[in-house]
Amino acid sequence: MIIGITGSVGKTSTREAIFAVLKNKYRVRRAEKNYNNEIGLPLTILGIPHHGRNILGWIYALIRANKRIVWRTLYPEVLVLEYGVDHPGDMDYLLSIVKPNIAVVTAVGDVPVHVEFFSDPAELIKEKSKLIASLASAGYAVLNHDDYAVLGMKEKTRARIMTYGTEEHATFKITDYILSITKDEKGNDVPAGTSFKVQYGGDLVPVSLRDTFGMPQAYAATAAAAVGLILNMNLVEISEALREYNPPVGRLRLIKGIKSSLILDDTYNASPEAMWAALEVLKALPGKRKIVVLGDMLELGRFTEQAHRTVGGKAAQFVDLLFCVGARAKFIAEEASLKLNPTRIFKFDSSEEAGRALDPLIREGDLILVKGSQAIRMEKAIFEIMAEPLLAGKLLVRQEISWKIK
Repeated sequence: MIIGITGSVGKTSTREAIFAVLKNKYRVRRAEKNYNNEIGLPLTILGIPHHGRNILGWIYALIRANKRIVWRTLYPEVLVLEYGVDHPGDMDYLLSIVKPNIAVVTAVGDVPVHVEFFSDPAELIKEKSKLIASLASAGYAVLNHDDYAVLGMKEKTRARIMTYGTEEHATFKITDYILSITKDEKGNDVPAGTSFKVQYGGDLVPVSLRDTFGMPQAYAATAAAAVGLILNMNLVEISEALREYNPPVGRLRLIKGIKSSLILDDTYNASPEAMWAALEVLKALPGKRKIVVLGDMLELGRFTEQAHRTVGGKAAQFVDLLFCVGARAKFIAEEASLKLNPTRIFKFDSSEEAGRALDPLIREGDLILVKGSQAIRMEKAIFEIMAEPLLAGKLLVRQEISWKIK
Protein backbone atom coordinates (compact mmCIF):
# COMPACT_ATOMS: atom_id res chain seq x y z
CA MET A 1 0.00 0.00 0.00
CA ILE A 2 1.47 3.32 -1.09
CA ILE A 3 0.31 6.55 0.57
CA GLY A 4 1.48 9.67 -1.29
CA ILE A 5 1.39 13.17 0.18
CA THR A 6 1.78 16.49 -1.59
CA GLY A 7 0.95 20.15 -0.94
CA SER A 8 2.75 23.43 -0.35
CA VAL A 9 2.63 23.21 3.45
CA GLY A 10 2.07 20.49 6.02
CA LYS A 11 3.43 17.47 4.12
CA THR A 12 5.89 16.30 6.76
CA SER A 13 3.56 16.83 9.71
CA THR A 14 0.85 14.89 7.85
CA ARG A 15 3.33 12.12 7.08
CA GLU A 16 4.25 11.84 10.77
CA ALA A 17 0.59 11.89 11.85
CA ILE A 18 -0.24 9.09 9.39
CA PHE A 19 2.72 7.10 10.68
CA ALA A 20 1.54 7.57 14.28
CA VAL A 21 -1.95 6.32 13.37
CA LEU A 22 -0.81 3.24 11.42
CA LYS A 23 2.39 2.09 13.13
CA ASN A 24 0.80 -0.11 15.80
CA LYS A 25 -1.42 -1.94 13.31
CA TYR A 26 0.78 -2.24 10.20
CA ARG A 27 4.43 -2.53 9.24
CA VAL A 28 4.97 1.05 8.09
CA ARG A 29 7.92 2.89 6.58
CA ARG A 30 7.85 6.63 6.01
CA ALA A 31 10.26 9.03 4.37
CA GLU A 32 13.13 10.33 6.48
CA LYS A 33 13.15 14.04 7.23
CA ASN A 34 12.08 15.89 4.05
CA TYR A 35 13.36 13.33 1.54
CA ASN A 36 10.65 13.91 -1.05
CA ASN A 37 12.48 14.37 -4.35
CA GLU A 38 13.95 12.18 -7.11
CA ILE A 39 16.64 10.94 -4.69
CA GLY A 40 14.71 10.78 -1.44
CA LEU A 41 11.69 8.90 -2.81
CA PRO A 42 13.68 5.86 -4.07
CA LEU A 43 15.74 5.80 -0.87
CA THR A 44 12.56 5.53 1.19
CA ILE A 45 11.26 2.71 -0.98
CA LEU A 46 14.56 0.85 -0.59
CA GLY A 47 14.85 1.65 3.11
CA ILE A 48 18.23 3.36 2.67
CA PRO A 49 19.04 6.49 4.70
CA HIS A 50 20.56 9.49 2.95
CA HIS A 51 24.32 9.67 3.52
CA GLY A 52 25.09 12.94 1.76
CA ARG A 53 28.72 12.91 0.61
CA ASN A 54 29.72 9.99 2.82
CA ILE A 55 30.82 7.35 0.28
CA LEU A 56 31.43 4.67 2.94
CA GLY A 57 27.95 5.31 4.32
CA TRP A 58 26.40 4.74 0.88
CA ILE A 59 28.36 1.51 0.39
CA TYR A 60 27.27 0.20 3.79
CA ALA A 61 23.63 1.15 3.08
CA LEU A 62 23.65 -0.68 -0.26
CA ILE A 63 25.12 -3.79 1.35
CA ARG A 64 22.36 -3.74 3.96
CA ALA A 65 19.71 -3.32 1.25
CA ASN A 66 21.10 -6.33 -0.65
CA LYS A 67 21.09 -8.40 2.54
CA ARG A 68 17.40 -7.63 3.00
CA ILE A 69 16.73 -8.91 -0.52
CA VAL A 70 18.80 -12.10 -0.04
CA TRP A 71 17.34 -12.90 3.36
CA ARG A 72 13.85 -11.87 2.28
CA THR A 73 13.40 -9.48 5.18
CA LEU A 74 9.76 -8.58 5.69
CA TYR A 75 8.97 -5.55 3.56
CA PRO A 76 6.65 -2.88 5.01
CA GLU A 77 2.95 -3.29 4.37
CA VAL A 78 2.57 0.48 3.99
CA LEU A 79 4.91 3.12 2.57
CA VAL A 80 4.17 6.76 3.44
CA LEU A 81 5.88 8.95 0.84
CA GLU A 82 6.14 12.69 0.24
CA TYR A 83 5.98 13.98 -3.33
CA GLY A 84 7.77 17.33 -3.43
CA VAL A 85 7.43 19.65 -6.43
CA ASP A 86 9.78 22.55 -7.19
CA HIS A 87 9.84 22.65 -11.01
CA PRO A 88 7.48 21.74 -13.87
CA GLY A 89 7.68 18.01 -14.58
CA ASP A 90 8.82 17.04 -11.06
CA MET A 91 5.60 15.17 -10.30
CA ASP A 92 5.75 13.24 -13.58
CA TYR A 93 9.20 11.96 -12.67
CA LEU A 94 8.21 10.95 -9.13
CA LEU A 95 5.11 9.16 -10.40
CA SER A 96 7.27 7.24 -12.87
CA ILE A 97 8.99 5.74 -9.81
CA VAL A 98 5.84 4.80 -7.90
CA LYS A 99 2.15 5.73 -7.95
CA PRO A 100 0.09 5.86 -4.75
CA ASN A 101 -3.01 3.91 -3.79
CA ILE A 102 -4.03 6.73 -1.44
CA ALA A 103 -3.12 10.35 -2.25
CA VAL A 104 -3.29 13.11 0.38
CA VAL A 105 -3.13 16.80 -0.54
CA THR A 106 -2.53 19.12 2.40
CA ALA A 107 -2.81 22.80 1.45
CA VAL A 108 -1.65 25.16 -1.28
CA GLY A 109 -2.73 28.58 -0.01
CA ASP A 110 -3.28 31.86 -1.84
CA VAL A 111 0.47 32.33 -2.47
CA PRO A 112 2.01 28.85 -2.69
CA VAL A 113 5.64 28.28 -1.79
CA HIS A 114 7.82 26.85 -4.61
CA VAL A 115 5.91 28.98 -7.15
CA GLU A 116 9.16 30.67 -8.25
CA PHE A 117 9.80 28.33 -11.19
CA PHE A 118 6.20 28.20 -12.41
CA SER A 119 4.48 30.77 -14.61
CA ASP A 120 1.79 31.29 -11.96
CA PRO A 121 0.20 29.52 -8.96
CA ALA A 122 -2.27 27.74 -11.25
CA GLU A 123 0.61 25.94 -12.98
CA LEU A 124 2.00 24.78 -9.63
CA ILE A 125 -1.45 23.54 -8.56
CA LYS A 126 -1.79 21.71 -11.87
CA GLU A 127 1.56 19.99 -11.28
CA LYS A 128 0.58 18.88 -7.77
CA SER A 129 -2.82 17.66 -8.96
CA LYS A 130 -1.07 15.04 -11.10
CA LEU A 131 -0.74 12.97 -7.91
CA ILE A 132 -4.53 12.81 -7.70
CA ALA A 133 -4.91 12.17 -11.42
CA SER A 134 -2.58 9.17 -11.14
CA LEU A 135 -4.96 7.29 -8.82
CA ALA A 136 -6.79 4.22 -10.03
CA SER A 137 -10.57 4.15 -9.63
CA ALA A 138 -10.15 1.84 -6.62
CA GLY A 139 -7.86 4.36 -4.92
CA TYR A 140 -8.63 7.20 -2.52
CA ALA A 141 -8.01 10.93 -2.73
CA VAL A 142 -7.85 12.64 0.68
CA LEU A 143 -8.27 16.37 0.10
CA ASN A 144 -8.23 19.46 2.30
CA HIS A 145 -11.81 20.74 2.03
CA ASP A 146 -10.87 24.18 3.37
CA ASP A 147 -8.38 24.90 0.58
CA TYR A 148 -10.45 25.47 -2.56
CA ALA A 149 -7.54 24.83 -4.92
CA VAL A 150 -7.04 21.44 -3.27
CA LEU A 151 -10.75 20.64 -3.16
CA GLY A 152 -10.97 21.39 -6.87
CA MET A 153 -8.58 18.51 -7.55
CA LYS A 154 -11.47 16.09 -7.04
CA GLU A 155 -12.38 16.78 -10.67
CA LYS A 156 -9.05 15.26 -11.74
CA THR A 157 -9.70 11.69 -10.61
CA ARG A 158 -12.04 8.72 -10.80
CA ALA A 159 -10.87 7.60 -7.35
CA ARG A 160 -13.02 7.74 -4.24
CA ILE A 161 -12.94 11.11 -2.47
CA MET A 162 -12.49 11.82 1.23
CA THR A 163 -12.22 15.42 2.45
CA TYR A 164 -11.18 16.92 5.77
CA GLY A 165 -11.40 20.37 7.33
CA THR A 166 -13.67 22.74 9.21
CA GLU A 167 -16.18 23.24 6.39
CA GLU A 168 -19.67 21.87 6.92
CA HIS A 169 -19.56 19.30 4.12
CA ALA A 170 -16.10 17.87 4.84
CA THR A 171 -16.15 14.08 5.17
CA PHE A 172 -14.01 14.43 8.30
CA LYS A 173 -15.03 17.65 10.02
CA ILE A 174 -12.85 19.40 12.62
CA THR A 175 -14.96 20.91 15.42
CA ASP A 176 -14.39 22.47 18.86
CA TYR A 177 -10.78 23.38 18.11
CA ILE A 178 -8.94 24.97 21.06
CA LEU A 179 -5.36 25.59 22.16
CA SER A 180 -5.00 23.89 25.55
CA ILE A 181 -3.57 25.81 28.50
CA THR A 182 -2.03 24.49 31.72
CA LYS A 183 -0.32 26.00 34.81
CA ASP A 184 3.42 26.06 35.44
CA GLU A 185 5.04 25.66 38.86
CA LYS A 186 4.47 29.37 39.55
CA GLY A 187 0.79 29.22 38.66
CA ASN A 188 1.19 31.03 35.34
CA ASP A 189 -0.81 30.01 32.28
CA VAL A 190 1.38 28.21 29.73
CA PRO A 191 0.61 26.45 26.43
CA ALA A 192 -0.10 22.71 26.67
CA GLY A 193 -1.26 21.51 23.25
CA THR A 194 -4.15 21.36 20.82
CA SER A 195 -7.55 19.73 21.31
CA PHE A 196 -10.44 19.26 18.89
CA LYS A 197 -13.05 16.76 17.79
CA VAL A 198 -13.35 14.83 14.53
CA GLN A 199 -16.84 14.20 13.18
CA TYR A 200 -17.33 11.44 10.63
CA GLY A 201 -20.89 10.57 9.69
CA GLY A 202 -22.74 10.16 12.96
CA ASP A 203 -19.58 9.56 15.02
CA LEU A 204 -17.65 12.17 17.01
CA VAL A 205 -14.34 11.54 18.79
CA PRO A 206 -12.06 13.87 20.77
CA VAL A 207 -8.43 14.26 19.75
CA SER A 208 -5.77 15.63 22.06
CA LEU A 209 -2.30 16.53 20.77
CA ARG A 210 0.32 17.14 23.45
CA ASP A 211 2.88 19.97 23.03
CA THR A 212 1.52 20.51 19.52
CA PHE A 213 0.00 23.80 18.42
CA GLY A 214 -2.16 25.28 15.72
CA MET A 215 -4.68 24.39 13.05
CA PRO A 216 -1.97 22.98 10.75
CA GLN A 217 -1.47 20.17 13.27
CA ALA A 218 -5.23 19.61 13.54
CA TYR A 219 -5.36 19.31 9.74
CA ALA A 220 -2.45 16.85 9.75
CA ALA A 221 -4.08 14.69 12.42
CA THR A 222 -7.47 14.72 10.66
CA ALA A 223 -5.93 13.76 7.31
CA ALA A 224 -4.28 10.88 9.18
CA ALA A 225 -7.67 9.91 10.62
CA ALA A 226 -9.06 9.66 7.09
CA VAL A 227 -6.19 7.39 6.04
CA GLY A 228 -6.65 5.24 9.13
CA LEU A 229 -10.33 4.77 8.40
CA ILE A 230 -9.57 3.84 4.77
CA LEU A 231 -7.23 1.18 6.16
CA ASN A 232 -9.95 -0.35 8.35
CA MET A 233 -9.27 1.40 11.65
CA ASN A 234 -12.08 2.91 13.71
CA LEU A 235 -12.15 6.45 15.08
CA VAL A 236 -11.49 5.39 18.67
CA GLU A 237 -8.36 3.49 17.64
CA ILE A 238 -7.25 6.48 15.60
CA SER A 239 -7.82 8.96 18.43
CA GLU A 240 -5.80 6.83 20.81
CA ALA A 241 -2.99 6.42 18.28
CA LEU A 242 -2.77 10.19 17.79
CA ARG A 243 -1.81 10.58 21.45
CA GLU A 244 1.60 9.33 20.32
CA TYR A 245 1.89 11.88 17.54
CA ASN A 246 4.72 14.35 17.91
CA PRO A 247 5.27 16.86 15.13
CA PRO A 248 8.79 16.94 13.68
CA VAL A 249 11.22 19.41 15.23
CA GLY A 250 10.91 22.94 13.93
CA ARG A 251 7.12 22.74 13.45
CA LEU A 252 5.57 24.91 16.18
CA ARG A 253 7.28 22.97 18.94
CA LEU A 254 7.56 24.59 22.37
CA ILE A 255 11.10 25.03 23.74
CA LYS A 256 12.20 26.52 27.06
CA GLY A 257 13.94 29.86 26.63
CA ILE A 258 16.31 31.79 28.87
CA LYS A 259 14.92 33.79 31.81
CA SER A 260 11.84 31.52 32.06
CA SER A 261 10.62 32.48 28.60
CA LEU A 262 9.07 30.10 26.08
CA ILE A 263 9.94 29.74 22.39
CA LEU A 264 7.58 28.60 19.65
CA ASP A 265 10.04 26.93 17.29
CA ASP A 266 8.67 26.99 13.74
CA THR A 267 12.04 27.20 12.01
CA TYR A 268 11.81 24.26 9.63
CA ASN A 269 10.60 26.36 6.70
CA ALA A 270 8.19 29.17 5.84
CA SER A 271 5.44 29.99 3.40
CA PRO A 272 2.85 32.79 3.57
CA GLU A 273 0.13 30.40 4.73
CA ALA A 274 2.31 28.77 7.38
CA MET A 275 3.61 32.16 8.57
CA TRP A 276 0.04 33.41 9.00
CA ALA A 277 -0.96 30.26 10.91
CA ALA A 278 2.04 30.57 13.25
CA LEU A 279 1.16 34.19 14.03
CA GLU A 280 -2.41 33.13 14.81
CA VAL A 281 -1.08 30.56 17.29
CA LEU A 282 1.19 33.14 18.93
CA LYS A 283 -1.69 35.59 19.22
CA ALA A 284 -3.96 33.01 20.87
CA LEU A 285 -1.49 31.61 23.41
CA PRO A 286 -0.73 33.17 26.82
CA GLY A 287 2.44 35.21 27.25
CA LYS A 288 3.32 38.38 29.15
CA ARG A 289 4.82 39.75 25.94
CA LYS A 290 4.65 38.43 22.38
CA ILE A 291 7.90 38.60 20.43
CA VAL A 292 8.44 37.46 16.84
CA VAL A 293 11.69 36.72 15.03
CA LEU A 294 10.85 36.36 11.33
CA GLY A 295 13.16 35.51 8.45
CA ASP A 296 12.81 35.71 4.69
CA MET A 297 10.26 33.56 2.87
CA LEU A 298 11.87 32.18 -0.28
CA GLU A 299 10.72 30.75 -3.63
CA LEU A 300 7.79 33.17 -3.94
CA GLY A 301 8.86 34.83 -7.18
CA ARG A 302 6.89 37.97 -8.00
CA PHE A 303 4.74 37.52 -4.89
CA THR A 304 7.72 38.13 -2.58
CA GLU A 305 7.09 41.74 -1.57
CA GLN A 306 3.32 41.37 -1.25
CA ALA A 307 3.60 38.24 0.92
CA HIS A 308 6.15 39.76 3.30
CA ARG A 309 4.17 42.98 3.66
CA THR A 310 1.04 40.99 4.54
CA VAL A 311 2.95 39.22 7.31
CA GLY A 312 4.31 42.53 8.61
CA GLY A 313 0.83 44.00 8.80
CA LYS A 314 -0.46 40.96 10.67
CA ALA A 315 2.40 40.92 13.20
CA ALA A 316 2.08 44.66 13.92
CA GLN A 317 -1.46 44.14 15.21
CA PHE A 318 -0.36 42.46 18.43
CA VAL A 319 3.39 41.89 18.89
CA ASP A 320 5.53 43.74 21.41
CA LEU A 321 8.86 43.31 19.62
CA LEU A 322 9.57 42.39 15.99
CA PHE A 323 12.93 41.08 14.77
CA CYS A 324 13.37 40.72 11.00
CA VAL A 325 16.14 38.69 9.37
CA GLY A 326 17.22 38.85 5.73
CA ALA A 327 16.92 41.05 2.67
CA ARG A 328 13.27 40.22 1.97
CA ALA A 329 12.19 40.62 5.59
CA LYS A 330 12.76 44.36 5.19
CA PHE A 331 9.26 44.40 3.68
CA ILE A 332 7.92 42.86 6.91
CA ALA A 333 9.62 45.66 8.88
CA GLU A 334 8.44 48.42 6.54
CA GLU A 335 4.81 47.32 6.66
CA ALA A 336 4.86 46.75 10.42
CA SER A 337 6.27 50.25 11.01
CA LEU A 338 2.98 51.70 9.75
CA LYS A 339 1.24 50.42 12.90
CA LEU A 340 4.01 49.47 15.36
CA ASN A 341 6.40 51.94 16.99
CA PRO A 342 9.62 51.70 14.92
CA THR A 343 11.66 51.51 18.15
CA ARG A 344 10.17 48.03 18.62
CA ILE A 345 11.34 46.80 15.19
CA PHE A 346 14.85 45.45 14.61
CA LYS A 347 16.50 44.36 11.34
CA PHE A 348 19.40 41.93 10.91
CA ASP A 349 21.35 40.24 8.15
CA SER A 350 21.73 36.91 9.98
CA SER A 351 19.73 34.83 12.42
CA GLU A 352 22.67 34.60 14.86
CA GLU A 353 22.80 38.40 15.08
CA ALA A 354 19.08 38.53 15.77
CA GLY A 355 19.34 35.93 18.53
CA ARG A 356 22.24 37.69 20.22
CA ALA A 357 20.45 41.04 20.07
CA LEU A 358 17.26 39.55 21.50
CA ASP A 359 19.02 37.84 24.41
CA PRO A 360 19.34 40.89 26.73
CA LEU A 361 15.81 42.06 25.93
CA ILE A 362 14.03 38.85 27.02
CA ARG A 363 11.97 38.93 30.20
CA GLU A 364 10.34 36.23 32.29
CA GLY A 365 7.05 35.10 30.76
CA ASP A 366 7.84 36.17 27.19
CA LEU A 367 6.49 34.00 24.39
CA ILE A 368 8.75 34.14 21.33
CA LEU A 369 7.89 32.88 17.84
CA VAL A 370 10.84 32.13 15.54
CA LYS A 371 10.15 31.33 11.87
CA GLY A 372 11.70 31.66 8.41
CA SER A 373 12.64 29.74 5.29
CA GLN A 374 15.09 26.88 5.53
CA ALA A 375 18.01 28.74 3.92
CA ILE A 376 17.79 31.58 6.49
CA ARG A 377 18.67 29.08 9.25
CA MET A 378 16.42 30.59 11.92
CA GLU A 379 17.28 27.72 14.29
CA LYS A 380 20.55 29.60 14.90
CA ALA A 381 18.57 32.43 16.50
CA ILE A 382 16.91 29.94 18.84
CA PHE A 383 20.28 28.47 19.82
CA GLU A 384 21.24 31.90 21.18
CA ILE A 385 18.20 32.15 23.46
CA MET A 386 17.23 28.56 24.38
CA ALA A 387 17.55 27.52 28.03
CA GLU A 388 19.27 24.22 27.26
CA PRO A 389 21.64 24.68 24.29
CA LEU A 390 23.26 21.31 25.04
CA LEU A 391 19.99 19.72 23.86
CA ALA A 392 20.09 21.53 20.51
CA GLY A 393 20.88 18.28 18.68
CA LYS A 394 17.60 16.83 19.92
CA LEU A 395 15.37 19.91 19.88
CA LEU A 396 16.39 21.91 16.80
CA VAL A 397 16.33 21.28 13.06
CA ARG A 398 19.45 21.04 10.89
CA GLN A 399 21.90 20.03 13.61
CA GLU A 400 23.77 17.50 11.46
CA ILE A 401 27.41 18.26 10.71
CA SER A 402 26.61 18.68 7.01
CA TRP A 403 24.28 21.56 7.91
CA LYS A 404 26.49 23.11 10.58
CA ILE A 405 29.38 23.63 8.19
CA LYS A 406 27.18 25.50 5.70
